[in-house]
Amino acid sequence: MKSLNTVTSERAVRAMDVREAAIYRGPHLYSQTPMIRIQLDLGTLEQYPTDRLPGFAEKLTQLLPGLHQHGCCYGEAGGFLRRMAEGTWLGHVAEHVALELQNMVGADVARGKTRSVADEPGVYNVMFAYQEEEIGLLAGRFALELVDGLLPPELQGVSSLGKIAASSLGAFELAGALDALRALHRDRAFGPTTASLIKEAEVRGIPWRRMDSSSLVQLGYGKHLRRIRAGCSSLTSEIAAEIASDKDLTCKLLQEAGLPVPRSIIVEDAAAAVRAARRLGFPVVTKPIDGNHGRGVNVGLASDEEVTWGFLQAQAHSPSVLVEQQLTGADHRILIVAGKLVAAAKRVPAQVTGDGRSTIRELIEQVNQDPRRGEGHEAALTKIVIDECLLHFIARSGLSLSSVPARHERVMLLPTANLSTGGTAVDCTDEVHPGNALIACRAAQIVGLDIAGIDFIAPDIGRSVLETGGGIIEVNAGPGFRMHLHPSQGRARNVAKPILDLLYPEGTPSSVPIFAVTGTNGKTTTARMLAHILSTEGHTVGLTTSTGIYIDGQRIMSGDCTGPKSARVVLAEPMIDVAVLETARGGILREGLAFDRCDVGCVTNVASDHLGLKGIGTVEDLAAVKSIVVESVRRGGWSILNADNSHTAAMREEAGGQLCYFSTAPQDRWPDFLKEHVWEGGRAIVCDLASQPQDIVLYDGGHMMLVATADEIPATLGGLAAFNVENALAAAAMAYCGGIALSAVRNALSTFGTSFEQSPGRLNIIDRHGLKIIVDYAHNPGGLRALGQLVEKLKAEHGSCIGVIAIAGDRRDEDILEMGKLSGGIFDRLIFKEDEDPRGRPVGEVAAILKEGARRAGFPPENIEIVLSERRAVDKALAMALENDLVVITADDVGQVWQQASRQVRRRKMEAFVPPEMTAKNEARMS
Repeated sequence: MKSLNTVTSERAVRAMDVREAAIYRGPHLYSQTPMIRIQLDLGTLEQYPTDRLPGFAEKLTQLLPGLHQHGCCYGEAGGFLRRMAEGTWLGHVAEHVALELQNMVGADVARGKTRSVADEPGVYNVMFAYQEEEIGLLAGRFALELVDGLLPPELQGVSSLGKIAASSLGAFELAGALDALRALHRDRAFGPTTASLIKEAEVRGIPWRRMDSSSLVQLGYGKHLRRIRAGCSSLTSEIAAEIASDKDLTCKLLQEAGLPVPRSIIVEDAAAAVRAARRLGFPVVTKPIDGNHGRGVNVGLASDEEVTWGFLQAQAHSPSVLVEQQLTGADHRILIVAGKLVAAAKRVPAQVTGDGRSTIRELIEQVNQDPRRGEGHEAALTKIVIDECLLHFIARSGLSLSSVPARHERVMLLPTANLSTGGTAVDCTDEVHPGNALIACRAAQIVGLDIAGIDFIAPDIGRSVLETGGGIIEVNAGPGFRMHLHPSQGRARNVAKPILDLLYPEGTPSSVPIFAVTGTNGKTTTARMLAHILSTEGHTVGLTTSTGIYIDGQRIMSGDCTGPKSARVVLAEPMIDVAVLETARGGILREGLAFDRCDVGCVTNVASDHLGLKGIGTVEDLAAVKSIVVESVRRGGWSILNADNSHTAAMREEAGGQLCYFSTAPQDRWPDFLKEHVWEGGRAIVCDLASQPQDIVLYDGGHMMLVATADEIPATLGGLAAFNVENALAAAAMAYCGGIALSAVRNALSTFGTSFEQSPGRLNIIDRHGLKIIVDYAHNPGGLRALGQLVEKLKAEHGSCIGVIAIAGDRRDEDILEMGKLSGGIFDRLIFKEDEDPRGRPVGEVAAILKEGARRAGFPPENIEIVLSERRAVDKALAMALENDLVVITADDVGQVWQQASRQVRRRKMEAFVPPEMTAKNEARMS
């Protein structure tokens, strides 16, 4: 390794550079938990682990003392400091700093990992957990800036930070960075109410997803989907919430029901407020008719002047003001869920206690130093804000901010006891008199709220207000839970539990069954076959495929919909009772899976495709990505693996749930693990393609059962399409493991064919008027090889075989060459085209490589044409095709190619009925 002195003498130092950043929202290549990944090129710093940077660790821990508690690989406090002393690379340091910065502003994150990128020395994937995406990204940026600033000047200069997150700080300084993160945390982090509900959902294994930048959260999937927004749920009636927001109407309804409420009068001006107060009798309360959180509320108003002032304060929040008789007693909040009392707290207004030396202003500042207090609703308690209402209230007692209360003297600062204005709470759930509980429960039911916060005045909550006086002053929709979750005194109450019980009663599932299928080839057809089986059984299926999203058989979105965004669309669809998700490697690499766990996962096969993209350099790398689907199978679920593919078979070691294999190999060629699995009573679906008839057999629990014969499944073309036999095995295995009876599987597969309507772009065949056309999405060598095996079987029945072939431009040269070689071994005539999107290559380059591949396979160059446009290439092939020829088109725009081919065949039919003399006349007229 070089010394720092050596570095300073070098001509150029390459500083750290951010290559890319990604947010993983579900299980992904590196972990089963959400993380942020920053790919970092250390540059010259690859040669400088922390033990080669004198004073670095000391300066870092002075700035971030919390790093002393990071255990790292040692699993105990001080572990990370030990790693720095031994020498670790700066990407690993940035990981821990990003975690610590998040924790310093209120998050609770601990997981992280840093891994080197294969074959790229000095390049690392730095990964760390997050709770809020924007906070995590900004913490990642600040972590690199902080680390960079502690380096010797000649090594500083981290670049491309904007790829992680934007920052308005300018030059980095820690205090400003923490302020920015805190501000973002206040704006983005869930408040205590929503956070408690999410925590309870996680304990129960209920999946959840944030729906907006506020507090709207989706719980569950499909028909079991529910939504919450703080203290409101998807069961909360909009009418009930509107009633609760109208304090006058609420009071009238409760009064009509015989519940104790104060008398009140609505007023529109100050003079009317004074008249109302005199009529009701002093003291009175003034409040906005539709306010909340105690805003604009003033109590104990005992004169015309105070009522006028109180009216003006309330009118700032609402044009109509309620003047209300003041009930005598302490302020309580009673939480009612599903008609039952679940918690109660006595609320105490904001106050300070004198020490004989400090002013009221100084005492407020001291109270606000309590770590439990924060801004707004972000913490267990809210900081006391000095405003006009506070100043006016203490002035009524002859005090000001400069007053010095005597030692132990208690000074009330505000008239209302809301936590949002700095109040505190004392739990009194176990003290509530049954009569008071009944009154509160009836109030919630009369208004119609599933979740209600009842503001209840009582001199003694342990005695009935019908005896002591008191009653209900407000009924609140969407109540906050802070006072129950974090009372200043008394027992904390898990009020989220009864709310989750309301949304998901015992025995009610929160998710629909999720079937996820991945693989290099066959996943679309397998997913479609499975969806067909399930829908035939009466299920409402949500399906994602490479051709679109389908709900109950109707396409609602078109295009490649195999990523997590599309999966989330299906899982958020309240119609569906089952989800079938085709899951491609691109989405997994981009942001992980859309779900934490699936019920049945399947990997059809793994072969060379997409190599050289997104860090996937080998088939083994690709297999690791595909394996995430079966690694995410829930306990008790099923992993379906292709026993004939060595890469999928190897996944059995990490796959979740129970194992079921499928195979098309003869029994004497089964791998040992399959023989042992079946011998021990394991589950497998097999079909010996070399036998006649091609029986599809299920082994389960030591029993052997006939499912069907391959030729009974139209999609197999009488058993000729071996790849569709494999797909049928995979679909049958998934359906059976998902609880579908074998007879239902057999019946459904017997009605699944290769029509464009049923399986667009997958072995669609036009066989009319002396011409057979196959349109298929064979987009890689593995897919073309399988299609070629079918073509070889069909050649005997046809004349010339014409191939219209392309491959995506982002594939490696060797993959494109292989596609060309395979084409040369299958077809008699070739037309090479290109996809509309060249994916970074010059136009014409892919076709030229394909042609070179065919040439290397010994294919005659004179039988090769290059027609780059897919539309023109199809026209060319169909024009040159003679009667009884076979035309195979590997389509990019499947829908357009199918329509074009169908039109051409219809035109050939029409031309066949045109008399020769008419044709001659038409040609003469045209000339």
